Amino acid sequence: MDQAKTAAQEWRESWRVVLAAFVGFSFLTIMSGSLTMFMQPLADEFGWSRTLISSGFTVSNVFTAILSPIFGLVIDRYGTRRIAIPGIVLTIGSICAFAFVNGSVAQWYALWAIYATISIGVKTTVWTAAVASLFKAGQGLALGITLCGMAASQTVLPPLANWLIDAYGWRLAYVWLGVGWGGLTLILCLFFFYDARDRRRTSGVAPIVEESAKHDTGNLPGLTIGEAWRNRALWHISISTLIIMTVTLGLTIHQVPILNGIGISRADAALLASLVGIASLLGKISTGALLDRFSPNWVGGVTLAGTAFAFVLLVDGVHSLPLIVFAMLVNGYTQGTKLQICTYLTARYAGMRKFGTIFGFMNSVMAVGSGTGPVFAAFSYDMGGSYTAFLIAGAIGSVLSGLLLVTLPPFPDWSEKREAGPLGAAS
Repeated sequence: MDQAKTAAQEWRESWRVVLAAFVGFSFLTIMSGSLTMFMQPLADEFGWSRTLISSGFTVSNVFTAILSPIFGLVIDRYGTRRIAIPGIVLTIGSICAFAFVNGSVAQWYALWAIYATISIGVKTTVWTAAVASLFKAGQGLALGITLCGMAASQTVLPPLANWLIDAYGWRLAYVWLGVGWGGLTLILCLFFFYDARDRRRTSGVAPIVEESAKHDTGNLPGLTIGEAWRNRALWHISISTLIIMTVTLGLTIHQVPILNGIGISRADAALLASLVGIASLLGKISTGALLDRFSPNWVGGVTLAGTAFAFVLLVDGVHSLPLIVFAMLVNGYTQGTKLQICTYLTARYAGMRKFGTIFGFMNSVMAVGSGTGPVFAAFSYDMGGSYTAFLIAGAIGSVLSGLLLVTLPPFPDWSEKREAGPLGAAS
């Protein structure tokens, strides 16, 4: 990508890619974003505990953690479009398959394992790698809008899933979510989703780029895998991400049961969960702009640490209706930024040379946290009869996560490394 391009030029050339990635990212979050609404219907029909239901999502994240680094290598070699299109089609089928749940725990785990293996083709790395390859001057905002797809789904999914379950039953609700959302994603990606590698491939220099990509990584600057493994900044980012994903995904998956436990109906809880999505949307856009203008380390650190307020305000004995609404707004705003902050900081500290592979490892870290959090929250409830222990742990974890980002070292200057020739490691 031409280093002289302004943010406005990047947007004129590539806004369609951001649109497709935005919808693609929203499709990725269907299963995690809607599980909180399916939890009670599944428990009523099969007598399952919340720990058992949540552990299906954990099984999915175990597979995601294992496959993500390998998948990152594939993206670095072939680009994102060749992965995303078939991945969307297969993921639609795997979501619809949940309509056939019959009460067998083994089948429940198997469906989540199949979903995780298939949906790796529409995971975070696909959408972020494509956008990051086309934007530099406006990268923070572009990634922010891409990741707003999660906020959009969090806004729409709770009331939509609740309505589908009430109108058609939970089985057909899975089908409608998979086919409807997935179909829109497929159409947009067929027409608009191309990354920097795809654009080179369709130009006159494509054969040269393709051949060189087999042995090197073109002229993109950044860390090698070995350099990334020894990089202190990336370790800070990964540990911070692990902590924040663990506590916030536990809260996200269990937010409706948590609200039910303090006297709020399922329908009203769905509306409050939708409020989280709206706040998340605002958080992603504003944080994207802030990351491009101010110290990303402090923007990220303060934002993640602020999540502690949401956990504290939901602890038994503290809440009132105004505080509950405020807690959901704080949770939505800060929750909407965690993936965005991780992606932005990883791209800045690692560069684009092996971004797919490096972010694949980050995606594994996210998967471990995402899978652990819901079970941790469920275990807290099943053992103690409330979510209090989990909420206190969430507040502490949020502060620790923020402190890890505030203490990051300065960014490396990848433009100077490109001009110098060899690609070096970050300081």
